[in-house]
Amino acid sequence: MDLSVFDYNLPPELIAQTPAPQRDLARLLITERNSGSIREGSFADVAELFDPGDIIVLNDTYVFPARLLGRKEPGGAAIEMLLLESLCEGKWEVIAYRASRLKEGTRVVFSETFYCEVIKPLGDGKFQVQFFWEGAWDDALNQHGHIPLPPYIQREDNKTTPEDKKRYQTIFAKHNQTYDSAAAPTASLHFTDQVFSQLKKRGVETANLTLRIGLDTFLPIRCDTIEEHTIHSESYMVPHETAERVNQALQRGNRVIAVGTTAVRTLESAATEDGLLQAGEGRSQLYIYPGYKFKIVKNMFTNFHLPRTTLILLVSAFMGTELWRDAYEHAIKNRFRFYSYGDSMLIL
Repeated sequence: MDLSVFDYNLPPELIAQTPAPQRDLARLLITERNSGSIREGSFADVAELFDPGDIIVLNDTYVFPARLLGRKEPGGAAIEMLLLESLCEGKWEVIAYRASRLKEGTRVVFSETFYCEVIKPLGDGKFQVQFFWEGAWDDALNQHGHIPLPPYIQREDNKTTPEDKKRYQTIFAKHNQTYDSAAAPTASLHFTDQVFSQLKKRGVETANLTLRIGLDTFLPIRCDTIEEHTIHSESYMVPHETAERVNQALQRGNRVIAVGTTAVRTLESAATEDGLLQAGEGRSQLYIYPGYKFKIVKNMFTNFHLPRTTLILLVSAFMGTELWRDAYEHAIKNRFRFYSYGDSMLIL
């Protein structure tokens, strides 16, 4: 299938630069696959859309300050680095920007006591590096790192704000270095304690799993046809309790609602051949595009995504090419806010 099918034009002013004043004040676009209907609502009232016994599954990954701003030695050229995956003590896979001349042994300095040395280039702007620091790693990273906002969110001096540190993080995120992420599960940013309380009162269950989100999830596809693209793998963990409760919901005929594309990919990656969820750890390289048959996910929340990405392909696979186009046209026409800090869509 030609990649151009998954393109669209978005007025730049619709790209949300700041979050809504309150998380659950986001607008909600409600789409129904069976009827093709599209209507608007408020995320604060989302509990009314589900039935007792339905289960909402969220990705509880923690966004760590993975963005580092430093200088190359010798020469002093500015280098921006994003931590992707911890390989072992102090050794990381990273992606570096403006770094075409980074070679083995090159040092990148972030402060007098915090720097790294390139072990080897990995291609496509990625490198394996060894970090050196004083004190605890988390303390050093919190002192020198920045929240890794997407490049379409602009900040003065290229640095994030205290508000970003709070709001580009779900209220239920769990810090675990093995599964900490370089990007937020943005569909979950709208959930508040009040929303969770309303869901509980209605008898709607919630459960967590974890997928460590890497940068590759958000990169544009550079092939002419979608089948040529290869998606990179990400580690995940499905707790036994989550698997048990999801399977119980499926067996009694209730809906499994995934919050965000990362939760969708995890649930579908951990699905058994008979359509049940298997607990445990693994790595997902599942590439979902139109034609994919979903095994577990019945409904999903999602924000509005960049064109020509694996995310928009996944949404199209779930709701159909015609409906996703209608939904995005409605959102643009009615001035919904797009991307990470934007509004939400629920696909029923």
